[in-house]
Amino acid sequence: MKTTIFKGIIAYPITPFTKEEKVDLPLFKTLVERLVVHQANAIAPLGSTGVLPYLSDDEKEAVVKATIEQVNGRVPVLVGVSNLTTAKTVQHAQHAERLGAQAVMIIPMSYWKLTDDEIYEHYQTVANNISIPIMAYNNPATSGVDMSPQLLERLLTIPAVTMIKESTGDIQRMHYLKKVLGEKVDFFNGSNPLALGAFVAGATGWCTAAHNLIPQLNINLYQCIKNGKLEEAQRIFYQQVDLLKFIVEKGLPRSVQAGLELLGEKGGHLRSPLKPLSQKDKEQLKQLLFAAIS
Repeated sequence: MKTTIFKGIIAYPITPFTKEEKVDLPLFKTLVERLVVHQANAIAPLGSTGVLPYLSDDEKEAVVKATIEQVNGRVPVLVGVSNLTTAKTVQHAQHAERLGAQAVMIIPMSYWKLTDDEIYEHYQTVANNISIPIMAYNNPATSGVDMSPQLLERLLTIPAVTMIKESTGDIQRMHYLKKVLGEKVDFFNGSNPLALGAFVAGATGWCTAAHNLIPQLNINLYQCIKNGKLEEAQRIFYQQVDLLKFIVEKGLPRSVQAGLELLGEKGGHLRSPLKPLSQKDKEQLKQLLFAAIS
């Protein structure tokens, strides 16, 4: 029997750095607290927004520990544990479970192109070594791997895989998941510009970094969908869609860091090779951000 752990707005914090490019854990905790206070339904550290591939093993584990300490059981925590190797993925998944995470999220990262059988075995091995649920994450733009709907359906034969996060930007895939898989799985939207369409297609939740910048708009959109107020949901979505497109196009860590500064919050620094938005982009972000929240 499938148990829904996550729903609504699953907020992704950035991982801020000091000027010396060390992980700024005190600021990270402040940013996590901000997400919780602004009514995020769950917190998801170490996603693309949290620059997972740019962190060492020790840094990843410190971020997970800081998240769970700060959240303190107020909302569920979904930890990104992806790695190039299965052994490292298992290591980080076990660490997240030991610290109290409710679930882990795995994207099949690769250098060599992975076969479907290799991906399946990767998830199966992790599942065999933990006792908490797994969210299968499909985002070919960042991982270089596009898991077909058929492969995602196959992954669901692994009992621990109970959730799918779809980030291809293809709304038809979301309709397929809902139509074919029905209530067998909770699927989540990871494509910000498709937030409205994904909810209409039956998404259980929206995995987003936008909650760092426009939390009330995100929550209002979800509440309207829950309450069947489609016209109001459309209005709220249109109010934020240009900003959502911008932050994806320019890169979530850069955009969120700059957006926090525009809102008068500390956003920390980025880790090389990532660099801040250009002044031109910051000006455009400012216009879009304040147009959305005005």
